[in-house]
Amino acid sequence: MKGLYFQQSSTSEEITFVFQERENLPVTEDNYVKLQVKACALSQINTKLLTEMKMEKDFFPVGREVAGIVLDVGSKVSFFQPGDEVAGILPLDSEDPGLCEAVRVHEHYLVHKPEKVAWTEAAGTIRDGVRAYTALHYLSHLSPGKSVLIMDGASALGTIAIQLAHHRGAKVISTACSLEDKQCLERCRPSIARVIDVSNGKAQVAESCLEETGGLGVDIVLDAGVRLYSKDDEPAVKLQLLPHKHDIITLLGVGGHWVTTEENLQLDPPDSHCLYLKGATVAFLNDEVWNLSNVQQGKYLCILKDVMEKLSTGVFRPQLDEPIPLYEAKVTMEVVQKNQGRKKQVVQF
Repeated sequence: MKGLYFQQSSTSEEITFVFQERENLPVTEDNYVKLQVKACALSQINTKLLTEMKMEKDFFPVGREVAGIVLDVGSKVSFFQPGDEVAGILPLDSEDPGLCEAVRVHEHYLVHKPEKVAWTEAAGTIRDGVRAYTALHYLSHLSPGKSVLIMDGASALGTIAIQLAHHRGAKVISTACSLEDKQCLERCRPSIARVIDVSNGKAQVAESCLEETGGLGVDIVLDAGVRLYSKDDEPAVKLQLLPHKHDIITLLGVGGHWVTTEENLQLDPPDSHCLYLKGATVAFLNDEVWNLSNVQQGKYLCILKDVMEKLSTGVFRPQLDEPIPLYEAKVTMEVVQKNQGRKKQVVQF
């Protein structure tokens, strides 16, 4: 059977995706489960993180967000049995690509999939569900009545984060990067308190948020990246669509929480002093934080279970693109890696 892998050039950051024939999986042992993959979602590969974690390989497996049927279990597996429908995220050091007919995975990375949840929905939601939970529950302590600004709300992560915030009784404000995104957000139910259209570069995010909150500022901000420098030092696209870090600090309320996806965020002493005066905090949303800390495995499984439950009850309604067959995964993954898609791409087997 074939699996999709990527190879990174030694002279550049460009990566090449290739299908390779795989040997049959070994006999399932100990706490491992053999899984027949029914759907696998596609996400960008953080090659920089893999380098930092010293996980370089000649060929690295592609596809980690999977849903499928348990074919076989090891002797020490206690949570699953053959025939169970499950979903999960393969760990960073997995030797098997999710974009393959069958994989081996430790049982602690899987949870049961409710019967009424479609394979594509399970695979296409699980990672963004974990990210939304990490940002709004663990990093910013979301609670009823809080005001939340979710940047780029029509993105895959933004959609799930908005739905989670609504479910917890928060007042949601969001930004839209295009007219299509704006119309999509305005159709949300429950409705979003305010949609800020930043597509033309004229909207003032800070002013709009302060106006919506009566000058108090928002309690929680989940960004989709920020501008760190002056106009002359930023790429044109980034300059147009992303707020400056000073705007985020300005619109934060007293005791506010800023959750950022900007891994290289730089705060100058005046920025830190302003945050200090507000008693505000900054937290970093690292997609892989649960995979890098084994002591948090129990909390991680609770998140995975809750994501599946909210899918089954209709709280989470993901924005997925049309499912694609495995033979199109190589071309589609090239698009995803360049961040050129909007809806979540899912391969269906």
